[in-house]
Amino acid sequence: MTLYFLYIVPLAVILLLYRRLRATRERADVTAFEQAIQQGMTEPPSLHPVIDPNRCVGSASCVPACPEKALGIIKGKAQLINPASCIGHGACYAQCPMQAITLVFGTERRGMDIPVVKPNFESNVPGLYIAGELGGMGLIRKAAEQGKQAIASIQESNRKRPASDYDVVIVGAGPAGLAAGLGAMERKLSYALLEQEEGLGGTVYHYPRNKIAMTAPVILPIVGKVRFNEVSKEKLLEFWESIVARTGLRVSFSERMESLSPDGGGFLVKSAKRSYRTRSVLLAIGRRGSPRKLGVPGEALPKVVYRLVDAEQYAGQNVLVVGGGDSALEAAIAISEQPRAKVTLSYRSEAFSRVKAKNRSRLEEAEKARRIQVLLSSNVREISAGEVTLEQKGAEIALANDAVIVQAGGVLPSDFLRSIGVQVDTKYGTT
Repeated sequence: MTLYFLYIVPLAVILLLYRRLRATRERADVTAFEQAIQQGMTEPPSLHPVIDPNRCVGSASCVPACPEKALGIIKGKAQLINPASCIGHGACYAQCPMQAITLVFGTERRGMDIPVVKPNFESNVPGLYIAGELGGMGLIRKAAEQGKQAIASIQESNRKRPASDYDVVIVGAGPAGLAAGLGAMERKLSYALLEQEEGLGGTVYHYPRNKIAMTAPVILPIVGKVRFNEVSKEKLLEFWESIVARTGLRVSFSERMESLSPDGGGFLVKSAKRSYRTRSVLLAIGRRGSPRKLGVPGEALPKVVYRLVDAEQYAGQNVLVVGGGDSALEAAIAISEQPRAKVTLSYRSEAFSRVKAKNRSRLEEAEKARRIQVLLSSNVREISAGEVTLEQKGAEIALANDAVIVQAGGVLPSDFLRSIGVQVDTKYGTT
């Protein structure tokens, strides 16, 4: 009997502590889910998990696998508690021991446009290929693999296509585009790699600083195996930049594709800088599309940008941030923390309705400390070299200004795809 108690009592204590810890965590998960509902943050923006409650055993192995803390446990089952935070890593899918997770596009309420592609990544338009996030694959490793495989398919199909100046024009220098460019080099294809941004990375380039990008090892052409399991955004971008330098991969930065049209048996790709005649085209442009612009006089000035790269560069400046989402709030807050920076946040609506509670709280603190001036129901009317003019409820406001950061989202490429004949299906919570 004594031996019985020596074993049973410690086990009972451990079980009791485990249950208490689990209950505490579940209460926190329920609170997070309720906050997401209150804030209207219930729609995942991209690829996301759906959990089968009949298969889920509540092991919670998927929860720590998500770096965005989008998953939790409620009533003993895994659940997406911060849907808007999910950005399609898919790491949860690999960690589920019961195969209870399915990765889907869109929801019953909000559809997600996905272009139709063949197993070789060719669209219904012969010679036009799609890889990476645009095709619904946001995972870095798989996007890179798709880019590599698409180039192999392009080399094969080009044998049946008439000669042109280029074998392939690759649009977008994210994971898929970079892997495709390296593949083109390895296969001795003549290529052009266009990137509308000033730097590498595609979607990863727009992650906030130090955000963890989850990826598994991937084999890149020329480079070989890349052994990253967890890596910060900054380190990943540095690595890709080193690849470009080491391999001599040619990337045309700040060159946005403006049009794509048939040209004989191939295509004519036009940018603001030049035209490219090519046998095939690979679109690896991601789902952000082009930055949404304000359409006001002076927007073409160099001081107007569409993302925040480094808040420190705005120390001592008068900065206007335009937008009402999390990215706009995070940009305004980060700049307001720089020495002598004066920040104004302009948003066209009367309230910030779809932002995280943490960002909302930090903004309120910064506003109370007079580090940020918030102008709701306001719109930018004109931008000049040293000033910006806004309109708020019929009144005109002129502000001294050194920089404008527009965080108004992007123009999705769905209409563009349809305009060039690509079939696009709308997914409502399906694979």
